[in-house]
Parts: sequence; C-alpha cells; structure tokens
Amino acid sequence: MTRIWPIAFGVFLIMLPVTAVVPLLYELTEGRFPGSGELDRHLFMSANMAGSLAMALSAGLWSDRIGQRKTLIVPALFAFAVLLYLMYLPLPYPAQLGLRFFEGGAHMAALVLAMTLVADIAPDHKKGRSLGLVGASMSLGVATGSVLGGRIPADQATHLFLYGGTLMLALALASVFVLKDAPIKSAAQRLPIMLKLLAKQHALAVPYVFTFIDRLTVGFIISTVSLYFATVLDLSPAQIGIAMATFLLPFGALTYPAGILCERISPALLMSVGSVLYGVYLIALGFGSADQILWIMAFGGLVAALMLAPSIILTSQLAGAEQQATAMGGFHLAGSLGFMLGPMLGVGGLTLLRSLDLAPYPGIFVLVGSLEIICVLALLPWLRQVHSRRATHQEVLAAQGDQY
Repeated sequence: MTRIWPIAFGVFLIMLPVTAVVPLLYELTEGRFPGSGELDRHLFMSANMAGSLAMALSAGLWSDRIGQRKTLIVPALFAFAVLLYLMYLPLPYPAQLGLRFFEGGAHMAALVLAMTLVADIAPDHKKGRSLGLVGASMSLGVATGSVLGGRIPADQATHLFLYGGTLMLALALASVFVLKDAPIKSAAQRLPIMLKLLAKQHALAVPYVFTFIDRLTVGFIISTVSLYFATVLDLSPAQIGIAMATFLLPFGALTYPAGILCERISPALLMSVGSVLYGVYLIALGFGSADQILWIMAFGGLVAALMLAPSIILTSQLAGAEQQATAMGGFHLAGSLGFMLGPMLGVGGLTLLRSLDLAPYPGIFVLVGSLEIICVLALLPWLRQVHSRRATHQEVLAAQGDQY
C-alpha cells in the first residue's frame, strides 16, 4: 500500500480545481461575461464534460499501446496546469469553452490513468481496498473542492484558475519523481467489445440505464442547481460550496457501507428504493427555502449512496468473472455520457417549460426528479427478473453449504 497512498493523494488533489468551479459557476459565466445566456452558462460545464468523455475512451487505449501509464500521466498534469493558467486570461467566451473542453480531457486522462496504475500495482488480494482508497480520495476531493471554491471571493472568481494551475503544476513536478510504472494487468476495453457484451447479456442494460440517469442528474445538480442557488435563492459562493459538500460528503462516506448492505439485501431492490427516494429529493429541492436546502442536500447525499454501490455490484454480478473489465467499461461510459448531458437537460427543460408558459422553478425539479421514479417503474419487470435471479443463486449457495 506504500505506493498506493501517494497516488490516492494525487487523485484527491486532481479533483480540487475541477469541483471548485461549481460554487463559482455564475461568477465565471454571467459575472465574467455579462449578457451570456442560460445556454452559455450550462455549456461551460458541458464543454468540460465532453472533453472528459472523449479522453475517457482514448486515454486507456493510448496507454496500453505504449505499455506505460506514467509517460502519459505526467504530460496530462502539465497540460492541465497550462490550460488552467490560460483560462485566467481575458479571452473571449468561445475560446474559454474550447479551453474547458481540453481541460476536461487533460483532467480525465490523468485521473483515469492514475486509477488504472493503482489497479496495475495492487496485488489481487488487496485490489478492493486499494481501489476503494482511490475512490474515497476522489469523493473527498470532490467535496473539498466545492468548499474551497466557495471560499474564493466572488469578485476574484478567476483566481481559481491561478490557484488550480499552480497546484497542478506542483503535482506534475512531484509525479516525475514519485510515480513508477508497473506491468500492465488491465487493458482498456474498446467500445465495440462493450456493445457486444451488452447484446449478449441484456440484463446489463438495467444498471447501465440507472447509472446514465443518475449521472444525468448529477450533471444537472452541478450546473442548473448551482445556478438556481445563486440566482433564485441568492446564496453566496461560500453557501453554495457548503450546500454541495453537504450532499457529497454523505454520498462519499456511505457508499462503502451501502456496498456491505448489498451482501444482505438484493442490489436491485436497494437501487430501486434509492432511486425513488432520490427522485423525491430532487423534487423537494425545488420547493425548499434557502434555510431548508442543507437538510434536503444531506438527505440527497444519503439516498445517492444507496444507488451507486448497488449499481456497480449488479454490473459485476451480471457480467461474470471473465467479463468484469468490459462490463465496468460500459458502466463508466454510460455514466460519463449522462454526466455530460446533465447540463443540457437542465437548460433544455427550462426552455421547454417557458415555451409552455409554465413556471421554470420548481417545474424543472419536478421534471428531473420524475425521471428517476419513471426509470424504476419502466424497468420494474427487468428489476424483478434480476432480483429473482439473485434469490435463486443465493438459495443454491445455501443448499451447497448445507451439504458440507
């Protein structure tokens, strides 16, 4: 584990400048570029996520081809730092969106390859705890970044890029000396292979659809909800940062216990209940006052933890031992696609509600929250099938145990 801890700490640092943007989103868009429209503000988040999605698919393949991780991680961190510095410059908004795209790609390349390097280094009997440590570092970095971003004064929002660029530059320099490559154990999976597995194992569509919808709502939260807090509830960047952390900290802390709970309760059942409650949480956000937001966000973080672990475990169970990497690649691809489209869901929903002469708030929250509940109802027959399959499997294992 001595080689894992520095990488986990690096993952924590990588997440800080990315999520520090969330509480400052209004100041970095409308505040910096007066007159920018609702679509422009949401594109600031989507451009970054689009770059992340593109690089998530290609970084692993490039790394496998050259047979090294560090050779790409270090340049990606240097590029991340340079792009953040460039975003501090008074460039026109289209140029900022272009930088956001490439910044997302550099960030994702460093993150994906760092996590893959952990999988290469960790011995098989400690792989679970090693990847769990990196996952916890990522969740903690997301929560901490939102709080730190909220501490930056609104009239100095662009200083975020200077702070983030300096941090990534220091991390890149440290990585030159700290990181060491290891024999590659896990190869990146190509998209056609993922689709072939899905065609063969149709039940995988259940966790894939759930993670797509779940990450769609997360993209909505860090864009539309952040702007709603700033413009409608009149929360300061510091208050927005605390609100986001109130959601993210329970989410990160309780995901592991939720995984343990899946050993006793069907993941399909837990995922279904969590999704319905999460839909209720999203709807409640639109009706809560500024004084009630922290309680509602904390509830959202709690029920979100009931969704992530079961969907991952369900994917693993449905894939079988020989198709784990491919199934997980498809799972993360579905989630990344939802994450990228989340801000577009927000701006599209607001535009639709206004065109129908309906109140955009709380209408958009009812619309997005209903997606979670509709997802459960629409997939109920498949959820029952997956639940029954697990129950049968558990009975077989119990019968085998009785024989011995």
